[in-house]
Amino acid sequence: MQTIKGPAIFLAQFMDEKEPFNSLDGLCKWASDLGYKGVQIPTLDKSIIDLDIAAESQTYCDDFKEKINSYGLEITELSTHIQGQLVAVHPAHDIMFDVFAPKELQGKPKERTAWAIDQMHKAAKTSNRLGLKAHATFSGSLLWPAVHPWPQQPKGLIELGFKELADRWKPILNTFEDNGVAVCYEVHPVEDIHDGDTFERFLEATGNHKAVNILYDPSHFVLQQLDYIKYIDHYHEFIKAFHVKDSEFNPTGKKGTFGGYNDWKDRAGRYRSPGDGQVDFKKVFSKLTEYGCDVWAVLEWECVIKSPEQGAKEGVNFIQKHIIEVTNKRFDDFAGGESDENQLKQILGL
Repeated sequence: MQTIKGPAIFLAQFMDEKEPFNSLDGLCKWASDLGYKGVQIPTLDKSIIDLDIAAESQTYCDDFKEKINSYGLEITELSTHIQGQLVAVHPAHDIMFDVFAPKELQGKPKERTAWAIDQMHKAAKTSNRLGLKAHATFSGSLLWPAVHPWPQQPKGLIELGFKELADRWKPILNTFEDNGVAVCYEVHPVEDIHDGDTFERFLEATGNHKAVNILYDPSHFVLQQLDYIKYIDHYHEFIKAFHVKDSEFNPTGKKGTFGGYNDWKDRAGRYRSPGDGQVDFKKVFSKLTEYGCDVWAVLEWECVIKSPEQGAKEGVNFIQKHIIEVTNKRFDDFAGGESDENQLKQILGL
């Protein structure tokens, strides 16, 4: 067993034009003052970290890490959720996902994909230079429009989709493996890796690549009505990153899993601040600890009701009270237990 590290916080949702959220120093001081011990770093904004420079410069990475450490913080992982998403985009989503690409690449899906793949290679090298062992990202999606098979899926479509997804990722995975970093795919709706079966399909398509791992976030499983505790039983050996995010699923006679195209606050499935939803985090932390998952507990704030500032403030204590300090002794040690073979034979009457 292993004690989970934390509390930590994913900075992406807190970045803003107003202070202290408009600079890396401001974000780090704010997180540190709240009591966080780690930060997960988004990599799309060059004002936070420039992957183009970081991938080639150990000095840049040393200075970056020193700045984070100066606030009493550790870097938990780098995040390339956006770049990972752009590795594979179905044409139906091209226009909507273009907003995440550099302006000069918008409207140019092939060039956008090439840029995203290049960013992933640089993220692997940067993670190594920073001494990190895990990386947070999305898989992207070529198949999401086929998630509900109507019209009927032509035979071989799903297999071809995962083959193409794996072919795009395998060179990236090789770079991460060469740099000693686990690629942790956040298992998430609208990604081709969105549950256990799809994770296994992808893993198989990559030839069981050693760099393929999981960022575990139970909130997405509540919305899918998937058993998020048994998921840990199935895939604990792959869980190398962990988002602490809550959610709730309250179906009615009018709406369920698909949400009726409603805004988030009007859906049956909604994301909430930790402790305000339906995730049983006591069981989650217990399972992850029992299996010895070497992870940081990283708060990801997404809530339709509570402000990010309140969510972050409350998240420190929420995570801290759920972290289990692993025992180094048995509860029944006081009753003895040492024996020799002769004594064992006496007990059995031999």
